[in-house]
Parts: sequence; C-alpha cells; structure tokens
Amino acid sequence: MAQTSANPLIESFKNKTFSTRDEAIPFDVIKTEHYLPALDFSIEKAREQIQALVNNPAAPTFENTIVALETSSELYDTVTTVYFNLFGSEADEKLQALAAEISPKVASFSSEIMLNDKLFERIKAVHNSQSTALTAEQKMLVDKVYKNFARNGALLSATDKDKLRQIDQELSVLSPKFSENVLKATNAYELVIDNKADLVGLPESTIEAAAMDAEKKDKKGKWLFNLQAPSYVPFLQYAQNRELRKKLWLAYGSRAFKDSFDNQEVILTLVRLRSERAKLLGFKTHADFVLNERMAQTPEQVAAFLTKLIQPSKKAAEKEIAELKSFKKSLDGNEEVMPWDFGYYSEKLKEKKYKFNDEELRPYFKLENVVEGVFEHARRLYGITFREVFDVPKYHPDVRTFEVREERTGNYVGLFYTDFFPRETKRGGAWMTVYREQGLVNGQVRRPHVSIVCNFTKPTASKPSLLTFSEVETLFHEFGHALHGLLSQVTYRSLAGTNVYWDFVELPSQIMENWVKEKEGLDVFARHYQTNKPIPAELVEKIKKASQFQAGYASMRQLSFSSLDMAWHTTDPSQIKDVDSFENKATEATRILPKIIGTNMSCSFSHIFPGGYSAGYYSYKWAEVLDADAFEYFKEKGLFNREVADLFRNNILSRGGTEHPMALYKKFRGREPDPNALLRREGLLGL
Repeated sequence: MAQTSANPLIESFKNKTFSTRDEAIPFDVIKTEHYLPALDFSIEKAREQIQALVNNPAAPTFENTIVALETSSELYDTVTTVYFNLFGSEADEKLQALAAEISPKVASFSSEIMLNDKLFERIKAVHNSQSTALTAEQKMLVDKVYKNFARNGALLSATDKDKLRQIDQELSVLSPKFSENVLKATNAYELVIDNKADLVGLPESTIEAAAMDAEKKDKKGKWLFNLQAPSYVPFLQYAQNRELRKKLWLAYGSRAFKDSFDNQEVILTLVRLRSERAKLLGFKTHADFVLNERMAQTPEQVAAFLTKLIQPSKKAAEKEIAELKSFKKSLDGNEEVMPWDFGYYSEKLKEKKYKFNDEELRPYFKLENVVEGVFEHARRLYGITFREVFDVPKYHPDVRTFEVREERTGNYVGLFYTDFFPRETKRGGAWMTVYREQGLVNGQVRRPHVSIVCNFTKPTASKPSLLTFSEVETLFHEFGHALHGLLSQVTYRSLAGTNVYWDFVELPSQIMENWVKEKEGLDVFARHYQTNKPIPAELVEKIKKASQFQAGYASMRQLSFSSLDMAWHTTDPSQIKDVDSFENKATEATRILPKIIGTNMSCSFSHIFPGGYSAGYYSYKWAEVLDADAFEYFKEKGLFNREVADLFRNNILSRGGTEHPMALYKKFRGREPDPNALLRREGLLGL
C-alpha cells in the first residue's frame, strides 16, 4: 500500500478527527495524489470492520449487525464523498482522469459488500426477527439495509452475482465518462465577436462580462461568449443578431453529439447495462427497478401522471406559441419561430404584456443581498441563523463558509458552504451536496456539513454579481435542499436529510421558490444595489402576473424531458439502434418547437445518465404537485407562519427517510396532496 504518513485523509482517520472547525474537510492540504492511497487504505479498514462483523460469534442483532455495518465505512465514505463532490465542482484534468481508477475500485468494493453471503445472512436474520424493541427509525433502517442488499444482488445465485459484478464495473466507468464528455464539449466552444454591431440588444452587464472573458483568453478588445449559463442564456434572450443566436444555440444543443466528445455509444451501453442489471434482479425494466423504491411505484403510474399533465399543458403551450408567432410577425413580418428565436421573442412579448423585462429586475438582486435574504427566510421560518466563518478550509477561493445555529438556544446546527460562479473546472447547473451527513459518526450523532453549488452571473469590473430572477429562484431551490440536510434530526446517516425517495426529495427545494414570487418574500431582500431602495410594489405585481407567462410551454419542456427519460429506461435496448432517431420518437408527443437536425438532448442529459435521476426525472413534476399543495397551506395561514413552518420542519425537513414520504406529508398537511394544486398555480386547470 502507498505511503500514508503525509496523507491528510488517512491521518484524520488515525487521529479520529480533522484539526479544523467541527472536523471540516481540510481541502487546503488535500492533493490529487492523496485520493488513491486514501481510498485503498479506507477500503482495507472497512474490510477489517466488516470481517469482524461477519465473524462475530454472537447472534445477529440490530446493534452488532445493522449499526456495525452503518459505521464500518466512515473513512471510505469521506474519501469517496470528497472525491466525487470535487469531480463535479472543482476538477482539473488530473482529477477527472483519476475517475478511471477510482470508480471501478468503488464499484468493486460495493459489490464485495452487497454480495457477501455471510453478511447478508446476518442482515436477513435481523430483518426476519423484527424485534419489537426497535424504534420506528431503527425498523426503517433495517428494512432499508435489507432492501438495499436484495436490490444489489444478495439473493442471486453465485453465477448471477458474478454477472452483476461485471455489469457494475462497466457502469462505474461509463457514468464519469459521460460527465467528462459533457464538460469538455461545453468548454471546447467559444463564440468570439469582434464587431460591436453584433452585440446590439445585449445588456451592458453581459457585454462587460464577455469582454472580461475575452481578455482572460488573450483576446482583449473582443467579446467572448460560451456555453455556460450566465453567458449563453442572456445571449439567446437579448442578442438581436439572429444568425449568432442560431450559432450559439446549435453549439449548445449539439454538445457531446457527433463531436470529439460524442456520448452516443456511452448512452447505448449505459441503457443496455441498466436493463441487463434490472432483469438479473427480477425486474422487467430499469424503470421498474427504480420505481420499486419511489412514491410513484410503477412505470404505468408515472405514465398516467405525465399524461394527466400533458393534455392541459399542451393546449396552453400551443396557444402560447400561436401568440408568439403572431407577435413575431407583427415585428418583422415573419411568423416562423425556431428554437433560437424562442427566448428572444418571448422576452420581448413579456415586456410588451407586463411592461418589464428580466434586466429591470437584476439591480434588485445583488447576490450578497439575495444570500442574506434566503438566510433571513430561514430565520423567520425555522429560527436558524447563518454567520460567515473564515477558519474553514475551502477547495476554491469562490467558496464561502457559514456556521449555522439555532437563534433561540444558540445550539449548533451545522456548516454551510456556498460556491456560486462558473469556471472551466466545474460542471454546469446547480446542486446541493453534503460533505458529512447528519447522524452517527465515530460513535456520536454529529451535525451535517452541507454545500450548494451553482453557476451564477459573475461580478464585473463595474458591477457586483446581479442575478436574474431565474437565478434567484435557483438559489432558493438549492437552499431548500440545504435546509433538508441541515435541519435533519435522525440517528443514522443513511436515513438523514435528502436520503428519501427521489420523487419526494424535490419538495423541500421547490417549495422555497414560492417565496420569491410573493411581495412579502421579496421585500425581505430585493433592494436596488445602488440606491438601496426596495423593489417597487408595481414591479412585484408584474412578476406575479408574469409568473404564469408561457406556463404551458415550461410545463411541456419538463414533460418532454420526463418522457424521454422514461422512454430510455422502459424500452428494450435491443430495439434501440440510433440515439437521435430514438429521441425524436420519444419526444414527438411533447414537442412544441421544431426538432433541429444535428442537435440532441440525450447526449448531454446529465440528470439521467451519470446523475441519479434515471427513470426519475418525472420527480420534478411530481414534487411540484406536493410543493404547490404545501405552499397553499402557507398562503392560507401566512407566508412566515411559524406554526405551519414548525409542522413542515418537524414532519418533513427533520425526518429524512425515517418514515414513508406520504405518511410524513400527511402529518404535515393533515391529508394527502391535492393533485389539482399544481394546475391551479400554473393557471392550467380546466384547459
């Protein structure tokens, strides 16, 4: 085994602590070369503990089997958590390349545990005895561990276990490869403009940011646009030059498709292996396998759910597109609306209908103010406070760290990291993650370390980071996930925070978005960055009126992604011959704008191929029903009503996966969710 003396990850295990605030990850001293030795060391230590568990002569009990397994891999969990988190948020080529070695080792060790016959016999003995002395949470943990083993091959024959090991090894390499291809394809494209006339229509802040990006690439005096959201989105929304909009849109839509980073073969292999794995485990399709552990339960139930939403959404979307075509014709005599036209003309139509545009909102959404605002929402709703601390190591200078405490008692809640700006070492999008789950660590129930990672508009030489309204919603969304992690109050890490059914996990995040569409919520933080004046009431009213603008189209877009995901994971892979033609057929019923040859969504669909949303993208719409219904309760009692907030905290945010999600929801709401709540909110009811 490699030298371990200078490895901070290994030393932390030997010392039983990191020498940092609340044992925070020592990012400042961890280097790329530390990961493999630390992984090997952590696997060896976990093996020793699992072997001791298996060889224990005492009869299997909850403590000597289930808890012993739960706590057997604490260092291994830390090493893999840090590596894979940084793979998404701060990965140079060396760190990316390491995935080819780390992922197979992780898959192999996982298979080794899950297919350990003697270990499973002990788990099964505890599961079958179901001691009445166990608490509800302990019973849930026993069930979860047993199902996890069964769903990962514990009940298979020796021959089939070998097949499963091989499949898992292959899958472990393909997922990071997909992500790496998307990141490289995104970074490979640059649109360099040297004619100022081509910038007409673009906001001053976007032009300034493009000039800064060009200068960084030794193209001073020019303007550089790329495929990262803060650059790409405003260009499509405001640039008057249609040909350049088309060029940028085509580049974005063809990432990792028929280029140097083509993901087509990766996709075909992934879906084939997922299907083989599901069949080996006794399921008809990968979707059947996934949904067996979801609120929706079956592909048929998901299909029925999506169909119910498609009808009113499509009817509204068709009206919206007709309106947009008519509007476009009134401006330039041509009603053709192509995908690269949609954002541009939609913004102009919204401006005409509601007398404002997104750029008018930016001055009221200075990033620092929005962050303070979301913290204040958490204080008013849940009585917790955030204080920036500067003695917690960071993996990048952009990262900020906060200590979270209960306002009333001063009790420690956890550590919170934020990482808001795009860079070439970071994948696109926004997400919440953890560096330490709340729960049992080193024999004590510990508080969590939670992070949110986004790709927001960066500050320029003359302006601070001024967010779009959509970026404000994103920040509140990810903060909702963070609250789910921070406010967890369970005993066992594998049931903590966001370790819930994936069609329930978006409820805490999506409900937070509702507050930024209400005057009472915006008044908390929306102040002009220069004058400090609050956002005008008339502008807030326009935001509210515009909240249903093109709701049908937005819904159809999400339903298209959901339909594509389910198609990939319910279809027999042997029937799929071509990625693009399959995608065309799968999205035909939900397509509103023309399909453009040479572009493909699947090849950069990171949620479902490397991400955890395979056969689960519908979860966003499913959780929208929950969050619409839940927020109606807040609107009825008061946006910052502590009684309702306590119900939400005590029955949803703090409980993690300790009970079935529907049972938790009913404890909060007093009933099951009203399925029409979402249609009411979107103005689609009765269409």
